[in-house]
Amino acid sequence: MPLLEDFEEFQNVSPLLQWAIFIVGVLIAIVAIISIGVSLWLAYKYIRFNRTKNSAGLTGKEVARNLLDKNGLQHIKVSKWGSFLFGNSYSHYFNKVRLRRFTQNKKSVTSMAMAAEKTALAVLDKEGDADMQTRIRLTPFIYFGPIAFIPLVLLGILIDFMIFNFTGVATIISAMVGLGLYVISFVLAIKVLKTEIKAQAKALQMLANENMVTAEETAMMQELFHIYNVQYVNDIIMAFLEMIMRVLNMIADTQRQQSFGKRN
Repeated sequence: MPLLEDFEEFQNVSPLLQWAIFIVGVLIAIVAIISIGVSLWLAYKYIRFNRTKNSAGLTGKEVARNLLDKNGLQHIKVSKWGSFLFGNSYSHYFNKVRLRRFTQNKKSVTSMAMAAEKTALAVLDKEGDADMQTRIRLTPFIYFGPIAFIPLVLLGILIDFMIFNFTGVATIISAMVGLGLYVISFVLAIKVLKTEIKAQAKALQMLANENMVTAEETAMMQELFHIYNVQYVNDIIMAFLEMIMRVLNMIADTQRQQSFGKRN
């Protein structure tokens, strides 16, 4: 294994920080490999259950509409949301349960599971579930927090160039703000997972109450939900490691700048 000191990008960085960056990089690679495996596992189960017709003979759209109406949510629309580019979702602000075209039109176990789970999010919203309300209020941070880091750093660099003569003050401040948003989005991702698990349980309960599923279909849906949760946890871990890597890189950049300043 080559020494980290031999790499030019690690020059002027403390050995301890070098190893920390290396270890986190290895962990990111491991999690990425696991993520590929989980994605393939999910794709296999999704397709397999999507080829299994549900016993109720209902499409995803019919399942969602039926459960929404049974729970007094006639004002919530069921709309089409592309095929692969966008996922199935519930929007509090637009009063919609959005389903992929194939989810909406298929009479499969997968379609029933996805439609029921997203409908269950609407029901949790109606019931005033505390976790769901937090998720709704802070949705912008969940989606925009991770992608705000780089634009904020670039803005800081621009301000440093125009006002502070490359002192790095604005860059560091903007990077810290971006990192703060990243941390918030990471914490909220855990809250999203909690609401998804609640929605999955409620979806199965609603389907059972309406006699729309058999015991075998319930087991299939539980398995599908479980894999989705594993994938989501994997994504959270990856986000956490990326956050740590950003912090380490910020520290490394500071050490390099300090070393450059001493030489000049």
